[in-house]
Amino acid sequence: MQDLLPPVPDCRDSSYRAHIARAESSSVIGFDLNREGWIWWPEREDLSLEFMRLLAAAQDGGSMVSECWLTASRIDFSDDDSWCLEWVRTAEANHERGNAAAANGNLVTARSNWLRAINYYQAAAHPFDHSPDRQRTMLAAMRACAAKYLRHRQPRGEVVSIPWLGEFALQGYFLPARPAGDRAPVVICIGEPGHRKEEFLSKLARHAVDRGISLLAVDLLGDGTGARFEDVVRRYELELAVEHIMDYVAGRDDVDAGRIAILGDGWSSSFVARGIASDGRYAAAVCDGGIWDSHERMFLKRRIGRSRTTVAWSPETNRLLRNISCPLLVTAGGRGWLKPDRVVALTDQPWVGHRDFTLKIFEGAETAAAQGHIDNPTLANEFIFDWLASRLGASAP
Repeated sequence: MQDLLPPVPDCRDSSYRAHIARAESSSVIGFDLNREGWIWWPEREDLSLEFMRLLAAAQDGGSMVSECWLTASRIDFSDDDSWCLEWVRTAEANHERGNAAAANGNLVTARSNWLRAINYYQAAAHPFDHSPDRQRTMLAAMRACAAKYLRHRQPRGEVVSIPWLGEFALQGYFLPARPAGDRAPVVICIGEPGHRKEEFLSKLARHAVDRGISLLAVDLLGDGTGARFEDVVRRYELELAVEHIMDYVAGRDDVDAGRIAILGDGWSSSFVARGIASDGRYAAAVCDGGIWDSHERMFLKRRIGRSRTTVAWSPETNRLLRNISCPLLVTAGGRGWLKPDRVVALTDQPWVGHRDFTLKIFEGAETAAAQGHIDNPTLANEFIFDWLASRLGASAP
């Protein structure tokens, strides 16, 4: 696979030297720590959250804390391009170190550097509306690193294409937990619309494979060869993709079709719950269980005046939760977008006690309490994958 990398900032280039000079001479916005323990820059919450994601990724090999702080120290917040330039610079350093290590036969080091480069490229592309050419370049760089990582891991992973719409195929990364030919349980890891699957290679893969579970990392952004995601998301119900992903996984000869689970990462919608509510093939699921759909429906009812008080439980409060037949885990952060009492109210329904349902709320005192557990994904994923392993009957290889 030919590498298509963003241009490496050239220290001899006058515009780049000027950027460095501004960063070194300006009063760079300082770091602070708010009362909830989040590292932040005043007036740049978006960048603060992305920086927190990068720091947390270090726990599973997706970054290095020292590199994150060094890169952040070079950013000039008066220059919108500075964030992108500096994270590309750090990504390139890791990408090139990985290539050099692979050339010398040091594959463990190579894989580690490629995983970090993926997250740094993602950070570079995160906060701004880049030109289409720059976006494509960033995406190509991330996918090049991912392909190298898969090709050099053991057992070897693969890039897969999953048919969905005629003009829009999905792309996934399949990481087997066992050598070729052995059927194994598998978890489908899918992110919210707009989230990229590449970060799952560091964030989730180890937790699955260490427990003898294969992993399919997939997103809804397509393989880049057909229609644009922005067009698809306006025209189609995204939950229909979940059925096509399940069809693909169940048809693989290295998957135990009776032990397939799904994990909706960083939930802020109910598209995964909608996708599995009428599909009885899943052995377990980790998602929002329809909470967001229920919350939004009650919010709209209040807004249009049908109810001016808090809506109590009714048979229609969470129809998705009623229809999910497989064992279900819902995890939430105590400092997430929905308050814990709201999460409890939306899952406390009469029929829930008669099925395998688990609600886990991570409080601030233990971390993993932010939305999507962004502050400590490792802690949340340890709990999640222990639960999945128990439902799938999986064990360490």
